[in-house]
Amino acid sequence: MIDAIFFDFYNTLVRFWPPLPQIQHAACQNLGIRVPPERLARGYAIADLYFNEENHRMPLGDRDAADRDAFFARYEQIILEESGVAVSLRMAKQIWDMAISVPKELVEFEETRPVLAELKARGYRLAVLTNLRRDMEELTRRIGIHEYLEFCITGREVGEKPATAIFEAGLERMAVSPHQAMHVGDQPRSDVQGAREAGLYPVLIDRGGFHSDVAGCDHIDSLEGLYPLLDRLAMC
Repeated sequence: MIDAIFFDFYNTLVRFWPPLPQIQHAACQNLGIRVPPERLARGYAIADLYFNEENHRMPLGDRDAADRDAFFARYEQIILEESGVAVSLRMAKQIWDMAISVPKELVEFEETRPVLAELKARGYRLAVLTNLRRDMEELTRRIGIHEYLEFCITGREVGEKPATAIFEAGLERMAVSPHQAMHVGDQPRSDVQGAREAGLYPVLIDRGGFHSDVAGCDHIDSLEGLYPLLDRLAMC
């Protein structure tokens, strides 16, 4: 029986506003590149797989400025390639620099707060496991979801997903065994693979339907998809 639910943070509970594909679309237009915003959403989803692979190989926070610049140029290039547009690394870097200069903030998805409130009311214990290197206390309070969470653990504290240490730290702090816990996240490697290797029940939230080929986990397209899943698991 599931007693505890751990959540990834970015792209699971929160997103950037304005939306990143919208920012990308504007940056591309400014440079004379035409690409539909809906294709950019897919481009981000595929490029994020590269992001997670590379971040696992060497965390971005541990790289020097030149290496980070090279990484984000390639990341941008993948976004556009998967959107149907081929650009040089130099052009990709120019687009990336333009896109990141746009002011944006993290905001909750529309269903985040109601779902967290309902899950807590049902007796589930909730927490966040994230690779973000941010002050999560301040961030969750500002967004307005702090009251639903028992704690947040970041990769900076114990090691980034998909390494099992962050999941094990969550289990220890929650005082539950792996078979009593679920982890919900948007990344096949860091969230699904990491949770599975730590013995938790993995759930992939795939709002755009870009990862239908990922096996070995339940798929949901919004946080509200947890309701029928948890009801089914409760009857097992």
